[in-house]
Amino acid sequence: MPETETELGPRTEPRTGRRTEPQPESRHIGEDCAASDGTHPPSWKDNPERRARAALSRLIEPGDAVIGRWLGQVGAASLVEAIHRRAEPGYLDLDADRLAAYRARLPLIDVDGDLERVRSLGGRFIIPGDTEWPSQLDDLGDGRPIGLWIRGSGSLRMLALRSVSMVGARACTSYGAHVAGELAAQLAERGWVVVSGAAYGIDAAAHRGTLAVGGVTLAVLASGVDVAYPAGNSELIARIAAQGLLLSELPPGEHPNRFRFVLRNRVIAALTRGTVVVEAALRSGALSTARRARDLNRHTMGVAGPVTSELSAGVHALIRSGAATLVTDAAEVSELIGAIGDDLAPRRSGPVLPRDLLTPNVAKVLEAVPATAEGAPLERLARQAGLSQDEVQQRLYELGSLGFVERCGAHWRLARRARSGRG
Repeated sequence: MPETETELGPRTEPRTGRRTEPQPESRHIGEDCAASDGTHPPSWKDNPERRARAALSRLIEPGDAVIGRWLGQVGAASLVEAIHRRAEPGYLDLDADRLAAYRARLPLIDVDGDLERVRSLGGRFIIPGDTEWPSQLDDLGDGRPIGLWIRGSGSLRMLALRSVSMVGARACTSYGAHVAGELAAQLAERGWVVVSGAAYGIDAAAHRGTLAVGGVTLAVLASGVDVAYPAGNSELIARIAAQGLLLSELPPGEHPNRFRFVLRNRVIAALTRGTVVVEAALRSGALSTARRARDLNRHTMGVAGPVTSELSAGVHALIRSGAATLVTDAAEVSELIGAIGDDLAPRRSGPVLPRDLLTPNVAKVLEAVPATAEGAPLERLARQAGLSQDEVQQRLYELGSLGFVERCGAHWRLARRARSGRG
């Protein structure tokens, strides 16, 4: 029986019966594509799976479970080739119109351009299987991200190990902004990484509260990491990129829409140990993050507000239904999401990685942290390590996730186990 175009290997020409090898139609997708000068960045050329996932991130909207299911079965490179070779709709469980739209857009995708754009911003594109990939995102199943575009120098996996998300109303009250800022600052001073969405209102208050005390914060965007949205938060977003991380499922240049905000929320919920909701109306989008967190068996928490405020009604409904736990300060949040024997009792930590496994700059920062109980401020540690304050701060949070150091107010010190000589 003659082979058809739906297959990925060689096919038989109907008239001559001669076997032919398929040829790529686009220079942007094939793994052997080269730049105009004949060169090719080695990290891109040698990883067709990464290149294919980068292409799919522009071709497919986030959270597509059908595409996610096929990625788990055949891999991204084979999936792109299936679209490229004009596979029949049944192969991908897609209707003909949708598959035709993918096929028409595929040759227009410039993978090299996207990867170069994010690299020029000091970023990268990570995929499942990378050492930096946070394994907790795999809890999203077929809807997990195809990959993540990241801007910033910290390790996403390390920073997400001890993280908590904070979400709420965009048009928040002064009470909500104050509570979010204070709570985020308290959590940062306890060594927690605060995650939010860089939107107006509670998101911005949480980010600013963290940055104000020298903490590290992550922003999950509904746009490309090179697009500052909303524009009014441009300065804040730039500061997050310098002191923390920006991450997105969408490639450079992409702008948000209503559905992308909702889909973004699932990443916020999955990435962190728990989600705190500060002010949300009954139909607030922030409640979708809380529901996602609950469905993923993450801790869901709510901060009570005035009973006369419509912006408190959604949070109160969560708490009253038992879907969220009432919290009022960072100590109560830590009690829920922290490790037993770590946040609930005198600090004890399990075995940590040997120092010789740390990267050079992380090791420099660790060497700069004094063995005294009072510790040292960030400025002194940066001078001692010979690195910028932003980089030292990121490395300190990574070391905190690994149990080497701990934050005490504005100072950093060796963890109690290390100070006692047992680390």
